[in-house]
Amino acid sequence: MSPGPTRFTDREPPGPVTHHIPREPPVPRMLDVSDEVRAEIGDEEADRLLAGENAPGSYDCTSCRTPGDSEQERTSTVLFIGDETAVLAFAHSSCLPSQVVQVTEEQLRGAVKSISGDTVDLEPEKIVPEQAVLGITSGLVLIAGELHPALVVEPTAPIARPGTTGSGDDFLPLLIEQGFMPLTELTEVPPVLHGWSVLLAVGQLHAVLQPSTTGGQPVAWWQAHQPLQVTESWRAAANKHQQVLMFAAPVGSIGRQPREDLLRDAIDKAAANGKLVAVAMPLAGT
Repeated sequence: MSPGPTRFTDREPPGPVTHHIPREPPVPRMLDVSDEVRAEIGDEEADRLLAGENAPGSYDCTSCRTPGDSEQERTSTVLFIGDETAVLAFAHSSCLPSQVVQVTEEQLRGAVKSISGDTVDLEPEKIVPEQAVLGITSGLVLIAGELHPALVVEPTAPIARPGTTGSGDDFLPLLIEQGFMPLTELTEVPPVLHGWSVLLAVGQLHAVLQPSTTGGQPVAWWQAHQPLQVTESWRAAANKHQQVLMFAAPVGSIGRQPREDLLRDAIDKAAANGKLVAVAMPLAGT
């Protein structure tokens, strides 16, 4: 499965909150980064992309939609910029040059695909709304004097109820229907949501599982493109409690937080504003 576009303004915070697995060692990419793209993303990020630290190997070309490999062929970086959000996509250099494309925020948010790996279409008039990406942040939260492992889920765009075409956000109502509990303050551990679980294997976060509608094996509600590394303290807390706390909030409620104390402040603020639901999920794996 090819990875989707790299996001610069939403989710995936650095530092102790969440960690991605680095390539060991990173493989340099055959990327074309134009001066205008470099000016927007900065020299540091551009150099990381070229070094292979923060760029996919395989991808789906944002122009012709066929697979590409930045380790084997020249690849263009194409930066889509809205009013508040930027999305970096990849294309065969033979299809598109590296460039910055200005689109409306609505077009850009609608163009962010689900984890199926689709990418953004270059031509703004062809950009159509699709399913939002679910951003996952890991961190430890202190409740009643004890640290608990937690995952915070925030989509990159409003979530519409399946089968509807409205512009409303039904993310929290849909989760409440699944058994998530609304929170106005975080003073105690939320109740366990049976049938759901967090899949942790070899110290890495793989997926959040939900019950199958057909009664078979659980299916992935969220699944990482590649397993996400968690800190030793987070893993130790998960093994101790044998469960993980899951918090969810609508787009824009939590935001990108570089430290766990700031993440906790954002969680508390979302709860106070009536924009937070939570459950405890049993730990699957080790």
